[in-house]
Parts: sequence; structure tokens; C-alpha cells
Amino acid sequence: MSRILSVSYDETLLLTRDLMLKSGGYNVVSAFGFHRGLESCRQGEFDLFILGHSIPKDDKIDLIRCFREHNSGARVIALTRINEARIEEVDLYLNPGDPAELLRGLAFLINPATDRRRAGRRAPVTLVPKKQP
Repeated sequence: MSRILSVSYDETLLLTRDLMLKSGGYNVVSAFGFHRGLESCRQGEFDLFILGHSIPKDDKIDLIRCFREHNSGARVIALTRINEARIEEVDLYLNPGDPAELLRGLAFLINPATDRRRAGRRAPVTLVPKKQP
């Protein structure tokens, strides 16, 4: 089972995301705030890192740097605000207001067939929601 680290500066959204992911069968560690996020990055081995949209870009960069030092092959998902500047180290950008999109994004990145790093592709991906009929 994949281990996920989720960090946010909005405690309510962090707890909601934690419940949603755990009810979906994911093994999640949630950290509120920058310092707890750094602690968690250093203490565990994770397969995936979720950064909440409430985290400023500079803090996201620092958290990703720490996360990569301890979880080099793990994937990074950033939940983003509209028109937020992109960060090269992020594998997937998602809309923070769509829980179903987050679950699709997790399935997409956890699936070994989508391992873009081994294929040499470094460009971040924005997952496009399925069109409604």
C-alpha cells in the first residue's frame, strides 16, 4: 500500500482530505503547517506528497526540497490556486475543490504505467477532469 504525506496550512481542509483518503483505503500521514510538514518529510518513507493550495509557493519549494532528500523517487501533487506559478518538481497539479479529481490523480500517479520519471519526462501534468456527457 502506498504511503502518502499530506501537508496544508488550512487545518479543516487537511482533516477533510485525511478522512477522504483514509476512507478510500490510503495510508495517510497529515501534517498541519510548515514545521510539522518538514518533520514528517524527514521521519517517514512516502510514495506520494500532497501539498495543499493554502501553502505559499516558496514554502512549497522548501517542503518539496526536504521531501525529495528523504523520498527521492516519490511523486508530488500540488493543489493550486488559479494562476499560481508552476513549480518544476511537481508531478501533477490539481484543482483543490474537486475531491474526485484528487482520487483520480492519486490513481494516475500510483499506477506504475504512468512512471514518467523513468521514461525521462519531467514536465508537470495537469489532470483534466472527464467531460460530462
